[in-house]
Amino acid sequence: MNAEYIVWPLLAQVFLTLVMFGVLGVRKARNIKARLVDRRKAALDTKAWPEDVVKVSNNIANQFEVPVLFYVLCLVAWSLDAVSGVMLILASAFALSRYVHAWVHVGSNYVPMRLRLFLVGFLMVLLMLVLLVWHLATELIGA
Repeated sequence: MNAEYIVWPLLAQVFLTLVMFGVLGVRKARNIKARLVDRRKAALDTKAWPEDVVKVSNNIANQFEVPVLFYVLCLVAWSLDAVSGVMLILASAFALSRYVHAWVHVGSNYVPMRLRLFLVGFLMVLLMLVLLVWHLATELIGA
């Protein structure tokens, strides 16, 4: 398998983060235009923004938590030539779970569904870690 395929789910995750920044900008602009926010308070306190902006802002913060571990694992898998079909499926499932998580987070924000989606992504990252540890262990034993 071409190890560079692991870059696709990684880029999908980066793209999601950038899209969320775009959504945040649109929502902030819409709220400012509608005069729903005090700009001076909002400059120093995210709680001054309406709920639709806070949801996106919180989602962006989430994109720099477990996804950072995902980025590291993708790059390590690529650098160790440890990208397999299973690794690629796990990475793709993680990225997909983050898209659905973001959609729920900035939409209905139904926490039980968000939690389930978070756990799916978390499990994918955990399994990616296990695969990498297995790869390293078998390389050591075989060496």
